[in-house]
Amino acid sequence: MPTNTPTAADALTDVTASDGSLRRFLHGLPGVDTVGLEARAAALGTRSIKTTAKAYAIDLAISMVDLTTLEGADTPGKVRALGVKAVRPDPTDRTAPTTAAVCVYPDMVATAKAAVAGSGVKVASVATAFPAGRAALEVKLADVRDAIAAGADEIDMVIDRGAFLAGKYLKVYDEITAVREACGTAARLKVIFETGELSTYDNIRRASWLGMLAGADFIKTSTGKVAVNATPANTLLMLEAVRDFRAQTGVQVGVKPAGGIRTTKDAIKFLVLVNETAGEDWLDNHWFRFGASSLLNDLLMQRQKLATGRYSGPDYVTVD
Repeated sequence: MPTNTPTAADALTDVTASDGSLRRFLHGLPGVDTVGLEARAAALGTRSIKTTAKAYAIDLAISMVDLTTLEGADTPGKVRALGVKAVRPDPTDRTAPTTAAVCVYPDMVATAKAAVAGSGVKVASVATAFPAGRAALEVKLADVRDAIAAGADEIDMVIDRGAFLAGKYLKVYDEITAVREACGTAARLKVIFETGELSTYDNIRRASWLGMLAGADFIKTSTGKVAVNATPANTLLMLEAVRDFRAQTGVQVGVKPAGGIRTTKDAIKFLVLVNETAGEDWLDNHWFRFGASSLLNDLLMQRQKLATGRYSGPDYVTVD
């Protein structure tokens, strides 16, 4: 699928012309009402979704999962098994949708690609010295190129949080645009902010706009490697950002909450956030994803319960 070309920055050229202009723009964004944001996220989380609507939401959520393994102990066998599960999440039910993607380290991309061949399941790869992002730009770009050469359809990059928190916004912007260029039309780019390290909602809003200005196809909350990952409030804030960005530029950008979303109930809460904030245009796996590993099993168990009236339990789904 083509990426945002030309970059969204073309619609706001003056904003990214210098470090000063970029700083003025980002700090000129409206401040976040913390109480209001968290109250709205909590209120939307109380919506009750039942019967046929719940069945639809479960299948939609399954189709939005980036089934992920990002461990030092990953083996080719584990990645192949993950790919098989992504293609056929429930071996007993061929009506279960495939997941959106499998997400692995660059050295496992070729293995994952072979495992999902012909299925339509994408292969995503973390890159740019994931998860800390503490490497020279040349190293980060080599990481990206290796993943794409191995067949990655999507790149999940991490921003330099140290530079961002130090106010070096143009440095972060330039790194994202360099990775965007390295992806070309071969891979969509997801930009990870690590929202748990950005300290404030204002910073999350600024990072969202910065990533979109630099040409991100998706903005993503977290690596899943820190204490605070995706939350309803920070995801709501990012959904507001992509909605407003499209209204201003005409460019649509996806959102990917990652880390800590483990249950069907949680996933449905996030889908309600999408529908009520960004709108139906984002209720598709081309524009919304869940970065998860354990979530898929709970979705499958709840799906089986709706179909049979019985709760099968975790022994009836594969262990990741």
